[in-house]
Amino acid sequence: MSEPKKLFIKTYGCQMNVYDSERMAEALGGQGYVETKSPDDADMILLNTCHIREKAAEKVYSELGRFKGLKAEKPDLKIGVAGCVAQAEGQEIMRRQPLVDLVVGPQSYHRLPEMEAKTRTGEKALDTDFPEEDKFEKLKNRPKAKRGPTAFLTVQEGCDKFCAFCVVPYTRGAEVSRPADRIIREAQDLVERGVREITLLGQNVNAYHGAGPNGDMTLAGLIWELNKVDGLERIRFTTSHPNDMTDDLIEAHGTCDKLMPYLHLPVQSGSDHILKRMNRSHTAESYLRLIERIRAARPDILMSGDFIVGFPEESDADFQATLDLVDEVQYGYAYSFKYSTRPGTPAAERPQVDPQVADERLQRLQALITRDQRKIQDSMVGRNVHVLFEKPGRQQGQMVGKSEYLHAVHVADADVAVGALREVRITSSGANSLAGELV
Repeated sequence: MSEPKKLFIKTYGCQMNVYDSERMAEALGGQGYVETKSPDDADMILLNTCHIREKAAEKVYSELGRFKGLKAEKPDLKIGVAGCVAQAEGQEIMRRQPLVDLVVGPQSYHRLPEMEAKTRTGEKALDTDFPEEDKFEKLKNRPKAKRGPTAFLTVQEGCDKFCAFCVVPYTRGAEVSRPADRIIREAQDLVERGVREITLLGQNVNAYHGAGPNGDMTLAGLIWELNKVDGLERIRFTTSHPNDMTDDLIEAHGTCDKLMPYLHLPVQSGSDHILKRMNRSHTAESYLRLIERIRAARPDILMSGDFIVGFPEESDADFQATLDLVDEVQYGYAYSFKYSTRPGTPAAERPQVDPQVADERLQRLQALITRDQRKIQDSMVGRNVHVLFEKPGRQQGQMVGKSEYLHAVHVADADVAVGALREVRITSSGANSLAGELV
């Protein structure tokens, strides 16, 4: 019996890329590949790339340059680039880095086995099409391994919003939702393999409108169907757009037992002027009223958000409006970034904010976010939460998991099994995690 070939995948960016990398590994598993944690002993290296940050393509070319020596030592080593940079750059990647054997876009990775076979004959393989066939269906019979207690599950891809700062509509294409029955089947399969918590993924996940038995189904409808899956204990979803928070989805947060009290709802700015220039199609006021409705449905829900500071034309007054919104919402988590240009997007052509001004604004915003995050985390001390344990902690005899609010929680009890869902009383709050004891 021949030795299995080894596959090294490096994943950049969002949770959807993590999910895609898992599917790529399954696709190549049928070709005899097993994953390795080091590129040095790999027979194939795949970079699953993200185009959301400035100079993303240049970083990929730099990473590829590091493999020149390895390729010289192992001429049979195959190197591939996948994901959104692959979609955006295409043939240019092979032109600039001749060591690359394979370039595949995020909608075509189900064709990896055929592409890999082509590279073994000495040919180059390129596929950045938006094929009509369902890549998820093409992969459903691939070998599947035992899983940990949590998993991502893509239900929707692409975006029709065309925010002025974002490349997703160009690299992932238009909004497409998977049929509900296929998602339910995949969820059942994940549960059979050990998963107890599923996070539904989409570029605009709450714009989900997949085919159901009685016509298109909303995300809330899909969640209620997943709520019926035996053995599935927790449901989450990300990333949402404020314009797609439907009434039934808000209601589900208050009534669906398995839907966790955590919501990531990016606003990007607190300034109506900047929101309009971003093409966000909502206002700060409409966002705040939406938060009120969500909290009325689920008072203990923990809110998370995204912010871009230093967006072109952002004034001091615009930035202050963002600080005011953060102060009012009080996020349990929030991710904030200094604006960086994405080539080909409308905002890249506009007058840019001075980088030093943007840096100072980012520091002020992050200080405010950290204050609120720590206050909310500290308020958990003395409360009982339910923790799904995922792995051993850094210290001996320690186990770590996530609460329903997505806080990291560790307990000093090595007998807790991975995948156990246990009630924990929180005893202390650290910089980025909580400590507790089993109830």
